[in-house]
Amino acid sequence: MRWDSVFFVFTRELFQLGGRPVSLLVLMQFILLIVAVIVVARLTRRVLRDRLLARTHLDLGLQDAIARIIGYAVIVIGSMIGLQTLGFELTSLTVLAGALGVGLGFGLRNIIENFVSGLIILGERPIQLGHRIEVGDAAGRVVRIGARSTSVLTNDNIRIIIPNSELITGRVVNWSHGDGQVRLRIPVGVSYSSDVRLVQKLLLEVAAANESVLKNPAPSVAFVEFGENSLNFELRVWTRELLDRPGRLTSQLNFSIWEKFREHDIKIPYPQRDLHLKEPVYVELKQNRVS
Repeated sequence: MRWDSVFFVFTRELFQLGGRPVSLLVLMQFILLIVAVIVVARLTRRVLRDRLLARTHLDLGLQDAIARIIGYAVIVIGSMIGLQTLGFELTSLTVLAGALGVGLGFGLRNIIENFVSGLIILGERPIQLGHRIEVGDAAGRVVRIGARSTSVLTNDNIRIIIPNSELITGRVVNWSHGDGQVRLRIPVGVSYSSDVRLVQKLLLEVAAANESVLKNPAPSVAFVEFGENSLNFELRVWTRELLDRPGRLTSQLNFSIWEKFREHDIKIPYPQRDLHLKEPVYVELKQNRVS
């Protein structure tokens, strides 16, 4: 008798969906179906990425993109097959799906926007795993591209979560796009009494002595302007090795420039102001008396 009551509770109709009575047992089957589909999708993605695609000559970003897109396809196809297996007619659910889509479009607009943006990133691949990017004040290496957000790891070992929609609609600086070769500009100011040709020679020597600076394209020095307090130069160097840590290369060059200038008595001026005081002028006021 007790088992009959339990069976009745699980099989009692709660509501109808697409002409199909839905009971507690059907809901449990649906939940198990979704869990199974997600597990199969994750296993498929892992096998593709770690075993099959890893043997190809594709870069890591493209391998991850292919694995994720196939994983999403497994979820969609598996859910459709599972619903039909449970007895739901997908054609009868079209109207209901449309109504739910409108409601979700308003309530979950940001989530859907980020999901679609994630698919665009995986498809067009303007950003890939391992790329160094700058988004606003955030700068770091891309360590994960998810369905909703992208994770960026900074040089301070801080993980920043950026919604995918910001990477599509906003301005993104990708240091690694292309061949991964970038140019750094090191501003330098010297006093007006300096020999400009000597300054150029010393800056090029500093660049040539640094192992992280590429020989081709060759470093160059630009005489930028006659500043208010200094002659302003710019050391321009190309690098590939310290792409993830441009601040370290800048620091190394600045140390070397300071030491090289001290050896050759090249002065780096600091802002100064000349104050000229005039002698006070006393004006004697005479009062005219009216008699």
